[in-house]
Parts: sequence; C-alpha cells; structure tokens
Amino acid sequence: MNRRTSSKRNGPVGRRPLRAALRVLRGDVATRHGADAAAQISELEGALQVARTAVEAARTANARLREAIDILPQGIVFLDSEGRYVLWNEQYAQIYHRSADLFKVGARLADTLREGVMRGDYPAAVGREEEWIAERLEKLKTPSERHEQWLADGRCILIDERHTSEGGVIGLRVDITQLKEREASFRMLFEANPVPMYVVAQTGKTILSANAAARNHYGYPGTEMIGRPVDCLHLGPEHGSLEDLYSPAPGILADHVWTHLKRDGSQIEVALYSQAIEHERTSAVLVAAVDITERRRAEAQVAYLAHHDPLTGLANRTRHLEHADEMLRSVAENGGIGASLCIGIDNFKSVNETMGPAAGDQLLQAASRRIAKTLRQGSSAARLGGDEFGIIMPDVADPEEVSAVAKRLIDVISSPFRIQGQRVSIGASIGIAVAPNDGHEAGKLLKNANLALSQVKLRGKGAFRYFEPEMNARAQERHRLERDLRAALENNALQVHYQPLVCLSTGRIVAAEALVRWEHEERGYVSPAEFIPIAEEAGLIGALGQFVLRRACHHATAWPETMRVAVNLSPIQFRCSNVRDMVQDVLSATGLNPDRLELEITESLFLDRSNLVLDTLAELRKLGTRIAMDDFGTGYSSLGYLCSFPFDKIKIDSSFVHGISTNVEQQAVVRAIVGLGQTLGKTITAEGIETDAELACLRGIGCDQGQGFLFSKARPQDALLPFITKRKPKRVA
Repeated sequence: MNRRTSSKRNGPVGRRPLRAALRVLRGDVATRHGADAAAQISELEGALQVARTAVEAARTANARLREAIDILPQGIVFLDSEGRYVLWNEQYAQIYHRSADLFKVGARLADTLREGVMRGDYPAAVGREEEWIAERLEKLKTPSERHEQWLADGRCILIDERHTSEGGVIGLRVDITQLKEREASFRMLFEANPVPMYVVAQTGKTILSANAAARNHYGYPGTEMIGRPVDCLHLGPEHGSLEDLYSPAPGILADHVWTHLKRDGSQIEVALYSQAIEHERTSAVLVAAVDITERRRAEAQVAYLAHHDPLTGLANRTRHLEHADEMLRSVAENGGIGASLCIGIDNFKSVNETMGPAAGDQLLQAASRRIAKTLRQGSSAARLGGDEFGIIMPDVADPEEVSAVAKRLIDVISSPFRIQGQRVSIGASIGIAVAPNDGHEAGKLLKNANLALSQVKLRGKGAFRYFEPEMNARAQERHRLERDLRAALENNALQVHYQPLVCLSTGRIVAAEALVRWEHEERGYVSPAEFIPIAEEAGLIGALGQFVLRRACHHATAWPETMRVAVNLSPIQFRCSNVRDMVQDVLSATGLNPDRLELEITESLFLDRSNLVLDTLAELRKLGTRIAMDDFGTGYSSLGYLCSFPFDKIKIDSSFVHGISTNVEQQAVVRAIVGLGQTLGKTITAEGIETDAELACLRGIGCDQGQGFLFSKARPQDALLPFITKRKPKRVA
C-alpha cells in the first residue's frame, strides 16, 4: 500500500527553527521599520499557524480514512480523473496480489492491467488481450452495472465502480468465489434434478428459470417456459392463492394440493414446495413441483375399493353396513320403518361351474345392473360377496312396498341373460328383515335377512320371505348339525347303504348304487338332502366322497364278480381335489377291479368344457372305470354333450318316470332318450321305478336297467348280501 513519507521540513523538528526565525525577524523589523511592520509579521505568523493546524488535521483524517478502509472486508480503490491510483486498501492488494507490486500513487490502472494481462492474471483476456483491455477501460470510463472478473488463481471478483464529483473513480472489489461455487452447485442440482423445479420472480410473478424436468413434464420445449406468467401453470380458481405461494416467505404448503396445467391443457395434481431465493440479483421463489396425480388416483381407488365391490361397482359389505346404520339412526330419530333385503342368485354356482368363472363374473355384473335399476330413489344396493347382494330401503311407508320391490327383483333377475352368446337363466331368492323390529344394529339386521334367505333356499328358492324369530333357532340347529357331521366323519359314524340296479330284460341285479346314510345319536335318521348341502358348503364334501368311495369299493369285493358298484361324485370334488389319484388309490387299496366301478357324475359337470374336467374324465376311463351321467334331463341338456364325453351310461331322472304309464309326453321323452342311447351304444337306466305299470312301460320302451323301491330300498351291506342271494330273477313278458 502507498505510504506517503512526511518531509522532515514539515515535521515537528523543522517547525521550531521557523518560529525562532520569525521572532528574530519580528524584532528586527520592529527596530528598523516600526510597529506596523512588526504587526504584519505577527499576522503572517498567525496565518502560518492556521495552515499548520489544517495540514495536521488533513494528515489525521487521511490516516483515519486509511485505517477505516483497511478494516473493510472488500477491496477499495480510489482513482483520479486520469485513472491514476490515489488510495487503496490492504484487501484490494490481497485480491490482486499477483500485481500488487505495480500499485503506486500516480500509477495508471491501464498500465497495471496491461502488465497483469502479460503475466496471465486474467484468463478471459487470453487470445484477445487488446480487446479485453479496451473493454475493461471502457467499463472504467463509463461505469454503470456491476460485473464479474475471473482471476488466474480461480477466484471470481465482483467489481462495482462509481464516478466521484471530481471525475475520479471509487471502486469496490468483492471476492464472490464461494458464492459462484454455490451457484454452480445450485445450477447443477437444479438443472439435473429429476423433480420439476422452476424459479418465479416475486415482483411480476414471471418464470425466470425452469429445469429440464419441469420443461419436459409441462411440455414446454427449449426456453418457451421462461418469461411466461406463472399463472399459466395454474387452474383459474387457484389464482387467488398464488400470492401466498409466491410470497417472500412461502415455505412449504404441504397441506394444499394444486391443480397445474400442462402446455397441452391436460391437468395434473401437484404438491408444491417453495423457498425464497436470490436469482441473478432478483428476489425470487424456487418451487419444486411433485406430481401426485397417480398417487391421488391410487388413493382415490383405494378409498373407492374400501367401500365398493370391484367387480360390480356396487357398494361392498362395509358400505352396506354403513347404509344400514344410517337407516337405523333415521328410524330411531324420525320413526317409521326400514328394510334390509338379502338376495341370493339361484343356480349361479351351476353357471359358474359349467361356463367358467369369466362367464360367472359377467353374469354377476349383468345382474347387479338390473338390481340397481329396479330400486326406488333413496335405496342402495351392495354386493355382499359371492352370489349374494344386499339392499337397504329407508323410509318405508308400508311393508307391502318392500314386498313389491322383492317381487320386482325376482322377476327382473329371472328374466334370461345373454352371456358369451348363450342364453342363461337364473333366479333369485330374497330374505327380508324389517327395522326396527328385526334388529337395532346393522350387523344383526343383515344376519336376520340372511337367515330369512336361507329359509327360502331350503323351501325351493325363487321366492322371498320375511325374517321370523324362530329362524335363529333353526340356524343354530344347522350349525350344530355341521359340527356333528364333522364329528361323524372323524369317528366313521356314517354308513353306506346300497340300492340295487336291475336288468329289466332278465330281472337280474347287475349293480348297486352306494348311498350315504347318517344315524344321528339324538336326531335319529338325517336325510342326505339335509346334510349333503351342509357338507358342500362347509368344505366337507371331499372327505365325505372319499369315505363313501372307499367303503363302497371295499364292500363290493364281497359281491358277485358280475355286479358293479355305482358311486356319486360331486362337481365340487373335481374342483377341490385330484379325483383321478383318489380313485386310483382306493382301487389299489381295496383290490376292486376298475371295470366294476361306475362313477356317476351330475349333468351340470358335463356342461363345463374346461380342459381340467375333460382330462380328468379321460384319466378315469384309462383306469378302467365306467362313467355314468346321473339325473339326465334335469340340467342344461344338449345332445352335443352326449358325444363330447366318454361315459357309458345315461340315468333318466325319476321325474320322467313317475306316472309314465299314463303320460304320453313323458313316454315320448323317455323313448327319445332310449333311442339316442341305443344309437350311441350307451346303457339306459331309469331311476325311481315304484310300480309295476311304470316297469312294464319302461320295458316296452326298451330301457336297459331300472332302479327304485319296486325292486328294493337302499340296504346296508349285511342286508344286501342275503337279498342278492335269495332274489330270483323275474322276467315280465
């Protein structure tokens, strides 16, 4: 730094001789020229004293100025009107330490710049030295805006220069290297950030910058997004909230979801996180936009699925109970009655098994649409699960209104559907519970409606019934029956009886059908029609079917070699177990010849053209067993099915046999079935023969075998063997 050395003449030592000389001169003048001259000398002495005081004050002020600017963290330099150095501080010298040896009072800034360029102090000047010097001096001559200067050691200096009143220049130098590094890091994080980010001016609310993620996400190419008003991103109704978002202290508005518009006009939902920043010396707000559109859709879907059935779009069980609660509150507060209806789709399982799950789903969707269209305003429909639907009817004026709705529902559901190009007919059974008498709580009301539905199904389906208190007792009894059935299976308490099949041409017993029987310890005889549906619903049919098959095959080994045993297989066994392995294991364990085993399969199974059923039937035939179609004529019969499956026998259902001797139409149907069987080489068996007239008619038609009480009831093993031995074949001419 410049340090002007004071001359000894002007110092304290030089002033003392001057004062002494003036005193001598004043005395000499007074002697020679009188008092006036001496007075003039005194005035001169006073003026000199004033001058000395002023000089001393200036020196003190200069020292204080120098001390003050040396304290400043910024570099300070003073230049005269010709661009020569007058004063500078230590920080200025440190900033330009490579050129500090050139700084002298009176030295020209242009000369130090030129020397610095030659030394390589200014990287920006390399290759364009004179041009760079000219540009720098022009900025010095007409200073206006701040500018940046990079030095050879990698530092960046901010230069701010202003003219003084005397035409000189005062310059400020600030080392902004760290700031530039932070800006570079910010730009890197900003531009490369995968989250869309943009910068908005606090004044004017225009977009100053946007990273690549924002440009791509909003669909603005290049710099097209820059300079636009930020409200171009916002949906109109949100404009009133933009001041809060783009304010000097916006913070995180995490509790607000904003709707943004893309360039193509499509809408997205975003969460905005904002922070006030300085952007290129402009007060601005940095905004990060997190697109939560898909998350919101997923949340909405989760919320929807929490209360709706995904297949039909109706309310689910949870929402149904909420509707019931709302109805019960209204009844409690306002009086009146409400109703809960539980709808069961009749024959749905048969359709689902025969046509496949996809067709079953389509049928449920079609049925749900019909149910929803049938309801009056204010009522709500729900799918409770499987093939069951529920309806809540609030503000019912009269129970007859509920009955009318139930009748209408049965009618519309019973009307044929068109599923996968086929005509499908189902039905509906409905149980009804009326609030408040049948329940003050939603769960109980639904339970009672379900109990009423169960009673409808037990009585033949296709109707509706209101809940009655005694139904609870019947439901509990059914539960006990299921429990006892499990115990009976575990303890081998069930029995197998056998009903003979007779050759109608010879009267000889050719086979016997195995029929399960249950003698309950307390209830006595329990009909298979009562406990087999329970076994199917409770998941016991597999174990029950295996028990009957094993017991029947074991017993048949004691029969004549010419006599076969017939065992029924449930369609559920085909879905829930490996039937082929089960049959093979039983044959191996009992030693029964496979040709002596007839497996009776209901007609509904044959309608299922799934590869699983076809393959299973083929495998059973390979084992050597015989396949019989049971209850022919009661299901969805089609002549095509008779050619599609490898079975050996057709069993005509008893409904075609009762009264056949006097019913011409029944005779025609049976005659057609027998003729078809003879053509295809199938054995025809008539079930349920009870009179000689029926037997004679069936023989006359040409039926091969017969089964029924006319020949024998079902007998246990120990009663069947004597019956076979004693029975004499009878032939009716």
